[in-house]
Amino acid sequence: MSIFTVGHRGVMGVEPENTLRSFRRAAQEGMDVIELDLHLSADGELVVMHDATVDRTTDGSGRVADLTLAELRLLDAGRGERVPVFEEVVDAVTTPLQAEIKDAAAARVLVDVINRRELHDRVTVISFHDEALQETRALLPRTPLALVTGRSTPTAVERAVALGAEMVSCELRYLDEEVVARCRAAGLRIISWTVNTPEELETARRLGLDGVVTDRPEVRTALLSPVA
Repeated sequence: MSIFTVGHRGVMGVEPENTLRSFRRAAQEGMDVIELDLHLSADGELVVMHDATVDRTTDGSGRVADLTLAELRLLDAGRGERVPVFEEVVDAVTTPLQAEIKDAAAARVLVDVINRRELHDRVTVISFHDEALQETRALLPRTPLALVTGRSTPTAVERAVALGAEMVSCELRYLDEEVVARCRAAGLRIISWTVNTPEELETARRLGLDGVVTDRPEVRTALLSPVA
């Protein structure tokens, strides 16, 4: 069974995360899907950033929600990259996208973009937060959803089914054969984050996962190579 690769925030192991540079590199490296994170700026723009603050990934400080897009554009997000908005990523690459949302407000803005740009078949909406996925499902009945889980992975199957999600993305260290078997029985696809080392990739293969979320281009290369 072939395993697909999801480029984590682009390919954040080798490029500044959640930047157009990182997303373009992920596409060049042949990632099957690109994952990104979304927050709303102070003026309601759908900003691509993982954290609620800009401190870790830029040369600025403060909460994303307290900064306007114009203010965010002044920041260096690494190697001279600027903080992008979601539609810039849509235009920069043609790769399918996994868009992670943190709250229902961001979900509603994302829904508007998906409808306006007709992205229903290209974007999978993913989240740790059940209420954000509930909001998305109510507004976008045919857009695929995925529930993301860490320590809550043992409850992933039941929650995903209740939400109408088609897939779960579980933290590898909390994933085992029993959870995978329950996913299969429920008709759910299952992927895991974050798979960066040969040992982690071997675990993903042993579990029979559908896909892996990775920071590293070489994981994609390894999956294209015959298993010894």
